Amino acid sequence: MTDLETRATPSSRAGALCRAAPALLGYAAVRALGLVALAVWSAARDKSAYTLLTARWDALWYTRVAELGYGYEVRLANGDVHSNLAFFPLLPWLERLVAAVSPLSYADGGFLVGLFASLAAAWGIFAVADHVYGRRAGVCAVLLWAVLPVGIVQSMAYSESLFTALAAWALYAVLTGRWPVAGTLALLAGLTRPVGMAVVAAVWVAALASFVRDRRASEPDGARIGPSAPAPGSALDSGSADASRVLGMLLAPLGTAGYVLWVGHHTGKGPLGYLDVQAGWRNGFDGGYAFARFVAEKFTSFPSALAGVGLIVGVASVIWLYVAGVRQRQPLPLLVYTGVVTALALCASSYFGSKPRLLMPAFPLLLPLALALARLRTRRSALVLGSVAVASAVYGAFWLNGSGPP
Repeated sequence: MTDLETRATPSSRAGALCRAAPALLGYAAVRALGLVALAVWSAARDKSAYTLLTARWDALWYTRVAELGYGYEVRLANGDVHSNLAFFPLLPWLERLVAAVSPLSYADGGFLVGLFASLAAAWGIFAVADHVYGRRAGVCAVLLWAVLPVGIVQSMAYSESLFTALAAWALYAVLTGRWPVAGTLALLAGLTRPVGMAVVAAVWVAALASFVRDRRASEPDGARIGPSAPAPGSALDSGSADASRVLGMLLAPLGTAGYVLWVGHHTGKGPLGYLDVQAGWRNGFDGGYAFARFVAEKFTSFPSALAGVGLIVGVASVIWLYVAGVRQRQPLPLLVYTGVVTALALCASSYFGSKPRLLMPAFPLLLPLALALARLRTRRSALVLGSVAVASAVYGAFWLNGSGPP
């Protein structure tokens, strides 16, 4: 999939955990800093930091699904209908499971799931980056993901951390040829967020490319020189590999397709019923037209024009990072996954303040920056990441106490 030198996979889980330990410890430290900053800021404003993390915005919708099931909706004065069918079921299922086996509430369950899922996501990001670029780049990639300006979302009872964990490990399974595992994780990612189709696309494209590559490798190029007998067991091995890839491809779309079709049946509106549910939230895919209008409207006055410039710079930076990944010849599944996540985030007509949060699962965008940091001396890269971590913690506390991540 790439000419880049890949690293050997650790032979045991203990060895893999030991290899990832610096990344996970650094990640935990950054997230702890963010939570401390949030607690201090919230206390100064006489607010509960835990409530901000577990009982606002989407977190409330997830706990309602866990408690009441599907069918709850809010009708707004302008005619919009906000239905909880817009929220995919895996996180509520896990919240319900935690509440069933412990004295914790659904909100507590969401917080715990987010906490452990964020660590799993950090480990998955490290595994992918380490496999492609080496351990040092893997550590830098995890820390960059931790210090994102909207990184506080990783500690919330939201589905971003859970989805990123499933996506990262699915991509790692693809890179290491574990197709049934990749398909199963893609299935679960598809039960977590609509953008699960990005993981499905990565699995399918990588599997098809693998089929083509294997077919070309098995072509009898040596037939012009003379016949040669196939290696013992080669046909059997090839058939087993083909079956493994097919199984992964069949499993991958079942989560997204299953939930979307169930919503269509539940609403009586057929296979496209989920689109109607999203339309009630004014969510859709318009190729970026609504977002472009939103940015253009910022230039109607001088103060807001600065925000418009910032948005343009932000979008340009995302595109630049993706192009840099292409030039660095990132593996095909990473490019496909990142491209779909980025396109869905930037070209959807959803609430514009949510776009940074929607881009958070696109962690391969950080790999060019991780490579650049990995080339610096340890002291210098630590200084850069430490400074950004402090700024991210302060911004996260300010943001969550204000407009927050709707």
